[in-house]
Amino acid sequence: MGDIDPAFIQSTEHRANNHKNAVEAVEIPVIDMFGSREELISRIGKACEEWGFFQVTNHGVSSEVSSRAEAVAKKFFEQSTEEKRKVKRDEVNAMGYHDGEHTKNVRDWKEVFDYLVQNSAQVPLIESHEKQELRTITNQWPQHPHDFREALQDYAREVEKLAFKLLELISLSLGLAADKFHGCFKDQLSMVRLNHYPPCPFPDLALGVGRHKDAGALTVLGQDDVGGLQVKRKSDGEWIPVTPTPGAFIINVGDIVQVWSNDKYESVEHRVVVNRERERFSIPFFFFPSHKVMVKPVEELVNEEENPAKYREYNWGHFYAHRNRSDFKKLHVDNIQISHFRILD
Repeated sequence: MGDIDPAFIQSTEHRANNHKNAVEAVEIPVIDMFGSREELISRIGKACEEWGFFQVTNHGVSSEVSSRAEAVAKKFFEQSTEEKRKVKRDEVNAMGYHDGEHTKNVRDWKEVFDYLVQNSAQVPLIESHEKQELRTITNQWPQHPHDFREALQDYAREVEKLAFKLLELISLSLGLAADKFHGCFKDQLSMVRLNHYPPCPFPDLALGVGRHKDAGALTVLGQDDVGGLQVKRKSDGEWIPVTPTPGAFIINVGDIVQVWSNDKYESVEHRVVVNRERERFSIPFFFFPSHKVMVKPVEELVNEEENPAKYREYNWGHFYAHRNRSDFKKLHVDNIQISHFRILD
């Protein structure tokens, strides 16, 4: 089967042990969104606190829209590398096709296509801390498949509605107004990613995506029936596989909600394992606020005596720009994390 490029090889302690059975028959919560509002708020709050992850059914996103997005994604990745690289992204234009992404400085066994929900957006130049100079990033759309752009824009619009609905329920579960965070998403940087994980001849050495936490507010993930997502259980640090539920979306809290909630809801590590036999497709929606947003613990949730703020505020645009640059090369230091803004006890 040949050798594997050393760039893909995970260090021993971070490899997936594919020969080991699942720790136990445990699943992240599955929440039916047809439930009463009070029950939804309670169940989502509990899931955010205990797991940082949950699945939702009866979520309102059309199965036809999802199926069409999945179909055009598969057609796109079936094209030649030469064709896909006609819309290849780089350090200047962060949207488009990419097949060399790194997580924790190890290359992921996957290829992706990224696009913005709003088609173009402004982000700060990393070097411009004082002047807040901006650059514009714009979607690159391939010529083929012919209905690619239309299908994926329809998908983004529907999933965005679900993301706002979930954000309202999470806000209410924290005792805040339902629309507390809506203003943060005017001129948002939200994006959708198409993931393709080819079969891997060395699944014991590589990962589709290495262990990581999501930097945004929420992630709404659609996936096929192959499976591969694993969540690090908060109670004991064990990796728990997430079994695909037909028609469901997997939701996870990101770093921004962790900071807003002052650590009440934690952004949890997760990863993707690969296998020898089957390719896997998934479509995450990353709910990102505007580049202007300053992220800090919500004032209503902190007080100096009992629950002081655990983070200094940071600018989301600069955070995003730093993260984006690291996608293209191996760094000598860890990427920027919210822990860099933590106020030490």
